[in-house]
Amino acid sequence: MGLSRAVGRMFGVRAEVSPADATGTDQVAAGTDALVVGGGIAGMSAAIVLAERGVRVTVLERAAQLGGRLAAWPETLHDGTVQPVDHGFHAFFRQYYNWRSILRRADPALGMLHPVDGYPVWSAQWPPEEFGRLPTTPPVNLLALLLRSPSLRLRQLREMDRAAALPLLAFHPERTYQDLDGRSAADLLDSLRLPDRARAMLFEVFSHSFFNHERDMSAAELVASFHFYFLGNPEGLGFDAPDRDYDTAIWQPLQEHLRRHGGRVVTGDEVRGVTPRRANGWQVRCASGAAHTARYVVLAVDPPALRALLAESPRLAQDAPTLADQVGGLGVGPPYAVARFWLDGDVAADRPVFCGVSRQPTLDSVTLYHRLEHQARQWAQRHRGAVLELHAYACPEQVPAEVLAERMRTELVTLWPEVAALPVRQVRARVEAQAPAFAPGAAHRRPGVVTDADGLFLAGDGIGTDVPSALMERAAVTGILAANHILRREGAATEPLRAIRRYGLLARTRSTAHR
Repeated sequence: MGLSRAVGRMFGVRAEVSPADATGTDQVAAGTDALVVGGGIAGMSAAIVLAERGVRVTVLERAAQLGGRLAAWPETLHDGTVQPVDHGFHAFFRQYYNWRSILRRADPALGMLHPVDGYPVWSAQWPPEEFGRLPTTPPVNLLALLLRSPSLRLRQLREMDRAAALPLLAFHPERTYQDLDGRSAADLLDSLRLPDRARAMLFEVFSHSFFNHERDMSAAELVASFHFYFLGNPEGLGFDAPDRDYDTAIWQPLQEHLRRHGGRVVTGDEVRGVTPRRANGWQVRCASGAAHTARYVVLAVDPPALRALLAESPRLAQDAPTLADQVGGLGVGPPYAVARFWLDGDVAADRPVFCGVSRQPTLDSVTLYHRLEHQARQWAQRHRGAVLELHAYACPEQVPAEVLAERMRTELVTLWPEVAALPVRQVRARVEAQAPAFAPGAAHRRPGVVTDADGLFLAGDGIGTDVPSALMERAAVTGILAANHILRREGAATEPLRAIRRYGLLARTRSTAHR
């Protein structure tokens, strides 16, 4: 065992496992059925766990393809080439234990995932910094960061407000929210009295990746995320990514796995209402006029869709007032932009495959798809070009996608000057506003997996749970938890959950129950 992991184990930094119910049966009773609304990570995680236990599952997805914010679809370029385009690059961090468990259903060795080297942060004001090659385990990684980072010297550490920094080391799934949820992440960072460079390079890039502005994001959520990705995580900041488009690598194989276990998927038909039946169970109405019925329902859709669905389901809102109140207050994050550029010529050979960007007005990250994904690599080789994807995680309202794309490209030129000499063959740009908001003071109203509607459960990356998780892993965790609640009610074995350390290194602990 390496020194980093040995020290980490002394501090209790290891994965925790919630085992399956030992008393449950392997399969549910014949005829048990469920509808899953939403075919993204949360919905498919729930559907797969249920189908494997014998539940008759139907997944209803409004888009033409599965995946939600991890979907991919073909686009025909001007040259006639068909290229996959998606909602944006996602980092598959190695502490995404439960999402990786779902992926192993289709690919037991996870051969679809390949390491992405490093986690650099670029800025026009300061030299790049590398965060992906730190020791993997806390607190060794924190000590190494403080020793290595040029953004935070020993003299500057003495000037920090150390009392204000203690919450970062003392995450607690209850007390952190009691103490900090009413404050903004910007207020917490202000209180640390960090040097401007340290704040920009160490914290701002991190907070922006949650699709929220610091001033509009809860300080408790920032601490929880810092714990999940850095201070409570034995895997480090290393991550992987598929070498094929998401549909080929993930969704087609998972759909086939679901089909083999008796599940089915209906795409291209939006759910327009959910109604409780007089007997136990639910009816789900779709835009096509189709109506589906089942004993259980899992709503695994993004916040705007969930709010719209409740508005179109008056009987559900009437019978489940707590759910209606919580969903009515569920916030939506600011718009985010994704732009894919096909360029003549390539960027410098030493440019990283992925990097975060600090202190640019629009640009937040850059991904070199032609050095990552098979189809983009083939296009680049044929045309002696490059395929770049640029992200703005929280951009201004009502700015056209094409305008944001050009702003991001111009800002990249200030970081990588050679981009100015690379003609743009084609660009695909889009703006969405589907990510959850984590506003200060809103945590107590955030809906959890269990609702006050009998047999109806929620899942998604904006749904509350005390299992440490975020982004893709939060979606998978809540999907599995929703499935487990159904299985438990039917007397069947549940899916085990694996998570990082539940409490921060300096937190006083006591047990809490999964939501």
